[in-house]
Amino acid sequence: MIKYFCVFVVLGSLLGLTPAEAQESKRLNHNWEFLKQDLGGIWEAVRPVGKGNPESVPLWETVNLPHCVNATDAVDPDVNYYQGPSWYRTTLDVVNPYQNGRTLLHFEGAGQKTEVYVYTTKVGSHVGGYDEWSVDITDAVNAFKKTEVYKRQFKGKVPVSIRTDNSRDLELIPSDLSDFNVYGGIYRYLNLVYTPALSVDKIFAKAAVDAAGKTGQLGVKARFYNPDKISSGMLFLKLVDPAGKVVAKIEKKVNNLSNDTELWDLQVKKPVLWSADQPLLYTLQYEIQSSAGIAKGIEKIGFRNFEFVEKGPFMLNGKRLLLKGTHRHEDHAGVAAAMTENEIRKEMVMMKDMGVNFIRLAHYQQSRIVLNLCDSLGIMVWEEIPWCRGGLGGDVYKEQARRMLTNMIEQHYNHASVIIWGLGNENDWPGDFPEFDKQKIRAFMKELNELSHQLDISRSTAIRRCDFCSDIVDVYSPSIWAGWYRGNYTDYKGVSEEEFKKVKRFIHVEWGGDSHARRHSENPDKVLSKIKTGMGADERAGDASLYGGAARISKDGDWSESYLVNLVDWHLKEQETMPWLSGTAYWPFKDFSTPVRPDNPIPYMNQKGVVERDLTKKEAYYVFQSYWTTQPMVHIYGHSWPVRWGEQGEEKMVKVYANCTEAELFLNGKSFGVKKRNSQDFPAAGLRWNLPFVQGENVVSVIAKKGKVTVKDEIKFTYQTEKWTKPVKLILTKISQQDDIATVEVKLYDDKNVQCLDATNWVNFSLAGDGKLIDDLGTSSGSRKVQVYNGRAMISVKLNKGKSVVAVQSEGLPVAFTNL
Repeated sequence: MIKYFCVFVVLGSLLGLTPAEAQESKRLNHNWEFLKQDLGGIWEAVRPVGKGNPESVPLWETVNLPHCVNATDAVDPDVNYYQGPSWYRTTLDVVNPYQNGRTLLHFEGAGQKTEVYVYTTKVGSHVGGYDEWSVDITDAVNAFKKTEVYKRQFKGKVPVSIRTDNSRDLELIPSDLSDFNVYGGIYRYLNLVYTPALSVDKIFAKAAVDAAGKTGQLGVKARFYNPDKISSGMLFLKLVDPAGKVVAKIEKKVNNLSNDTELWDLQVKKPVLWSADQPLLYTLQYEIQSSAGIAKGIEKIGFRNFEFVEKGPFMLNGKRLLLKGTHRHEDHAGVAAAMTENEIRKEMVMMKDMGVNFIRLAHYQQSRIVLNLCDSLGIMVWEEIPWCRGGLGGDVYKEQARRMLTNMIEQHYNHASVIIWGLGNENDWPGDFPEFDKQKIRAFMKELNELSHQLDISRSTAIRRCDFCSDIVDVYSPSIWAGWYRGNYTDYKGVSEEEFKKVKRFIHVEWGGDSHARRHSENPDKVLSKIKTGMGADERAGDASLYGGAARISKDGDWSESYLVNLVDWHLKEQETMPWLSGTAYWPFKDFSTPVRPDNPIPYMNQKGVVERDLTKKEAYYVFQSYWTTQPMVHIYGHSWPVRWGEQGEEKMVKVYANCTEAELFLNGKSFGVKKRNSQDFPAAGLRWNLPFVQGENVVSVIAKKGKVTVKDEIKFTYQTEKWTKPVKLILTKISQQDDIATVEVKLYDDKNVQCLDATNWVNFSLAGDGKLIDDLGTSSGSRKVQVYNGRAMISVKLNKGKSVVAVQSEGLPVAFTNL
């Protein structure tokens, strides 16, 4: 049995600062210019330019940071996304308040190779799109301020130019075969940081705490940033508990400022424990005083104990906890990787509200904003390096992997939420190199595993889907896609038990299925009759393709939300009866863009999320809530299903997802009885009713109770009994307008003017006039090329206070138009 007892304290990193930790730090969000191509050299970014002169080209555009080169083209249905060099430039007022202080540019992430220039001087470079790094621009700024150009051309400001490059490169990780975009740009925050000449680079804290939480032992060491080689300083540390009480403090003189230095060994009696339900955090304050001045900061810390039991479940603070997880890609409608702090916070809170207590950050180190939110929300983390698919490259490739693992662990070492360092994903996937040698992959995996334990013995290591390396890491996740890439979702428990027997410590990350938002089905499980069962549920080569191979839901299913909720419902009810299970993570929380899925119903989108790329909830979100949350909730399936269909007088099933004890359902004001919730009564935990809809409009409502709390939900829809044949025409209409934004909807009809409710035709929207389509969002209502959902599709138009004509085309059907 391996146990990991840990307490983590972050004291800050002046080469990797958040604004709150810096002496002075400013996010450089505004006044940037951007060029989506390469330059002939740095001189083209800074040379004097007269308006209208030849030197004014190429033309730059104004942008704000964070900014992703591929904000829209990642999901443009007509082009491959841009992979190549791009440039950013700005001018800065650089006024360092510290005498002989240092001025740094701190990058929270930029992709994938970056070069930084002050005027024409290259001051730094970095390879890797996901770890943090800094460039000290002090000397270059001081030298430039002495020039005539500084005063004459730049009027007392300092020109900074940054080249990013996400070109395809076989010796770069992640592989371009990966099922996500390898983005370019300064897509995380960039900070201007002023520090004294002596400051704290990183402080690492390590502690052991028993499972009962009675005794903690904290040890702290520091790494200093000291380019001027100052000989000594006074360090002050203070630990404050969640209630604001000072637990301990220390001051000491430090002399060894060139190496990692041991600072503090502290016993903490009965520490307040951090947990998923009560993520209580301590505050640790630090200050270092020297002849250079004072550098100080604070950081939040958490005390917790965890264990992956060999051949058993997961334990947190001495008690079994089922890890209820999902995944996050750094991707969002309209901005791609360049999410703001507010957008990230909204996404993470939505996950917590869904009941998540665990997340795998796929497939790369993510923003410290995400980790801070996981700490404060109580979400445990598996974070991994982007050794993803493609096999194993050469020396440059391997050195980057080592460097990224080191940076990830050192930069996120002090987050209480992190429990797993991931070393790779799908490393059994050949294709990038002529050689695919399993023994060489095993040897390198062993090296990374040893490096991870050397850097941080307190966390577990893990990989997903590389069976020939499963014995190397502490925790292993095989590939199990029951009911999607292989078999039926009813195979899930049996397959999981078989895989559980093969490894010491088992976890199941990545399960689920694609759903085209707003597409629903009256018989979603019909295709299961074609699927062979009892043959395992692992994803195999070619399973993700929509062409050829054995029958499988991913290729032959209807991609409806109706099917996905059944799959999710089954998995969740089974997980409640698997006492040996450490946990799972649904793949993923949000739809995300990918270059390897051009033929999906929304081109270039992986549509397995329980929310769309703009965070619009799909129906499956509420299924998770019904199993994983305690705050009373109720949701009738079908809020985005405006027309249901069937025979006159036929009873149709209505499903209600709730975490309440009981629910009463009403159709058009008439009660159809009270039912008790039973998680093992599939589907919908027994909260399902067969109702006789009336032709035309129907209103279904529900009242659910949990103790003394009552919650309600209601939907309205039309019930259609008319039969339809194949679509013969498109009808395009404006259905709403808010301010300067209009929304249009196309519907497909047969030759008798009956809407074709099972139509899945492709449609293409276009526009002429003053307006602009709001497209390239990667959502069901924000894509100009999209498969229809139940015979309809929508898109919005920015009118620009003018007139426009919107057109929609579908192969074999006459074009339809509407005037706006």
